[in-house]
Amino acid sequence: MTLPLITMVLGGFASLTYLTKYSFLEELNKPYVLAAYAKGLNSQQVLYKHVFRNAILVVLAGLPEALAGIFFVGNLFVEIIFHLDGVGLLGFEAIVQRDYPVIFGVLFFFTLFSLILRLICDVLYQWIDPRIHFDAQGGK
Repeated sequence: MTLPLITMVLGGFASLTYLTKYSFLEELNKPYVLAAYAKGLNSQQVLYKHVFRNAILVVLAGLPEALAGIFFVGNLFVEIIFHLDGVGLLGFEAIVQRDYPVIFGVLFFFTLFSLILRLICDVLYQWIDPRIHFDAQGGK
C-alpha cells in the first residue's frame, strides 16, 4: 500500500511544485519586491513577509483542482497499475457498463470532495491575506 500512495503523492507534488516555482518567480519580478529591498529588508524578510504571502495565493487557487485531479485521474491510474479495487476503478467500470446509479454515486462523492476542498481553500485565502473578503456585496 506504500508504493501506490507514494505514486499518487509524487504525481500531485510535481504539478504543485511547478505551479509554486513559477508563482514565486513571477512575484520576484514585481516592483514591490524591489521597493522592499530598497527599504533595507534582507532576503529572508522580503521572501517571507512579501513574496510568500502573494505567491501562495496563486498556489492556493490551483490547489483544489490539482488535488481533485490527483484523486480522480491519478487514483484510477494507480488502481489499474497496482491492481487495487477503489473508487476510481469502480467509477470507470460503472461508465463502461453503464451502471448509472454507481456513476452518480461516484460523481456525487468526488463533487462533494471538491467542494469541501474549495471551501477549505477559501478559508485559507482569508487567513493568509485578510484583505480578501468573500461577502455578498462584491467586496465593498
